[in-house]
Amino acid sequence: MSQRPLRVLSLHGYRQDGVSFREKTGALRKLLKKQVELVYMTAPHHVTRVCSAGGANGPEANGGASGPVSGAGEGSGGPDPRGWWFSDVEGRSFSAQQRCGESLGLEESLAAVRAAGEDLGPFDGVLGFSQGAALVAVLCALQERHPDPPLRVRFAVLVAGFRSACEGHRGFYGAPLGVPSLHVFGLDDRVIPDAMSRELLPLFREPAVMEHPGGHFVPASSTHRPTYQDFLSRFL
Repeated sequence: MSQRPLRVLSLHGYRQDGVSFREKTGALRKLLKKQVELVYMTAPHHVTRVCSAGGANGPEANGGASGPVSGAGEGSGGPDPRGWWFSDVEGRSFSAQQRCGESLGLEESLAAVRAAGEDLGPFDGVLGFSQGAALVAVLCALQERHPDPPLRVRFAVLVAGFRSACEGHRGFYGAPLGVPSLHVFGLDDRVIPDAMSRELLPLFREPAVMEHPGGHFVPASSTHRPTYQDFLSRFL
């Protein structure tokens, strides 16, 4: 008897939207099509300010594609660039390395995730890329510590994730979380260095890890299939 695929809410990176992230993760959808149905949503905050690549409002590199993309620079994420929160409150921009006292927009994003869960769910898991993966860590913390979390899932996949540098988010990073997690990061990632992604590992109990030699993207070649499948098979 065939099993239904796992339904996974997918959260894009900064300066992307749900449509562009779906397009750029086509290889991942094909790789896991027998196990997973990826459901995409779009962050609520428009990103309007354009800065030089790699700056405070820099792009998510190739936007989560399964390999390097030529010419994927500033603004290449999609026609309607969005973000989950801003580290620069006045400038309405974001950098993973920017330390700040308070952020702007996280509460609205949590409300949007809650609405997606109610309208499109239920979901077995959640997957996030870059800023979306940072949001996944926050969602996992709320699931474990809040009586009415925005989302309840059985597992999480964090690709190029990181801890928020915002002082107001420190409360999300406490005792290790029990949500089963797979952490994926590139050893040549120039946007979110692998050292930043490794900082999330102690926040989860027994995290699974997939390293790849590439940069800032969602790996989805045949060599990555066994790791994804080994992790996901626990929930089928």
